Amino acid sequence: MRIEKDSMGEMQVPEDALYGASTQRAVLNFPISGRPMPSAFIRGLGLVKAACATANEELGKLDKKKAQLIRQAAEEVYGGQWHEHFPVDVFQTGSGTSSNMNINEVIANRVSQLAGETIGSRRPVHPNDDVNLGQSSNDIVPTVLHVSVAFALKEELVPALDELATALDEKAREWSDLVKIGRTHLMDATPLTLGQEFSGYAAQVGKARDRARRAVDLLLELAIGGTAVGTGINCHPEFPQRVCRILAEKTGIAFREADNHFEAQGGRDDCVEVAGILAAIAASLTKVANDIRLLGSGPRSGLGEIQLPATQPGSSIMPGKVNPVMSEMLVQVGMYVNGMANAVAMAGRDGHFELNVTIPLIAYALHDSITCLSNGARTFSRECVKGIEANRETCQELVRRSLMLVTALNPHIGYDNAAEVAKQAFAEGKTLREVVLEKGLLDEKTLDEALDPMTMIAPKG
Repeated sequence: MRIEKDSMGEMQVPEDALYGASTQRAVLNFPISGRPMPSAFIRGLGLVKAACATANEELGKLDKKKAQLIRQAAEEVYGGQWHEHFPVDVFQTGSGTSSNMNINEVIANRVSQLAGETIGSRRPVHPNDDVNLGQSSNDIVPTVLHVSVAFALKEELVPALDELATALDEKAREWSDLVKIGRTHLMDATPLTLGQEFSGYAAQVGKARDRARRAVDLLLELAIGGTAVGTGINCHPEFPQRVCRILAEKTGIAFREADNHFEAQGGRDDCVEVAGILAAIAASLTKVANDIRLLGSGPRSGLGEIQLPATQPGSSIMPGKVNPVMSEMLVQVGMYVNGMANAVAMAGRDGHFELNVTIPLIAYALHDSITCLSNGARTFSRECVKGIEANRETCQELVRRSLMLVTALNPHIGYDNAAEVAKQAFAEGKTLREVVLEKGLLDEKTLDEALDPMTMIAPKG
């Protein structure tokens, strides 16, 4: 152990830790979940601190040498280094002050290493006076929240959803000619093609991807520059615009200074809306996953219209059993994300006065939701959708036996007669064709044309 000091006095810190006294106090104060802040959030801290150092250098508030060293250390964190030195629990001070001091101390101590000084010496930079210059936890942490979540949406979730939508669309094209029976209310309905059915899934996931893109736009306003309560005390007036410009250049996302800093720090409504979008995406994926596992149910006692790829044994007691595990995985992801969205909504509601104090929880919930949705969609695409095969004979047989083809007879024999035909066919175990001919309602040629399923999948007129 080594001894470090902060404003509250001396603190023993692990000898090899890059963090200091403030972080160690938080570790001791919050032994709650054992879950540190998400790695994407930690990377965001590094990115934002690097941008702040550059902005302060441009404004003449930080000399070139200090700025370069701070930027180098911060960019190492952004690149994924030193994450083991960020031990603060998710359930910590609600402003995220502990995480902000964690990054300040890690950068300051890493700079000491780079400069050949002793860790903890605060030479050549100070964690508060230099690394945190012109900043407060109250504007830095909300800024990192927006930057890191927007980047995760853009770089993780959007590509994953696009991959799944593409895989579903490929199946839709492959099965464009395969007629099957439709279902509404879980009951037989009129025919469509398996391709048309999967085109609906592809469009649904495509809309989910577009929603993820729109979610990025909700996070463009940044709280940076508001400092303690939104007034910008101890901050150069040009500082926030410069930081936003640097972040936009680095990420390709058009970040800008918040229109109202009091809203940007006191409210988290943008994040609540993003959580709602993630819940909508989860609902879409759950619907698709459930439909696909039902279409593949059986293989002999269920619908069995499609065959899902076998990924693992399905039972410890029933040999040869294969289960729709990828669908089950994605359904559970959907449930989890909906729970996380509810947590974010409650967290946004419970902010008071000039600062919302549930930001670490919001960050954890949004990042974990994005990670699970991204990995879930990508895995479902690769391990399930791409390997699905159609059972053409089953589809054709179910169409042949369906009574809902009678719908096509409405224009020829009327609704009431068609209903009687369907009821009689069901009661007597006959086909529609047999009953219509028995009743003399239509001649064979007209009947065969009317009952041709291909004429029902894209009716004209």
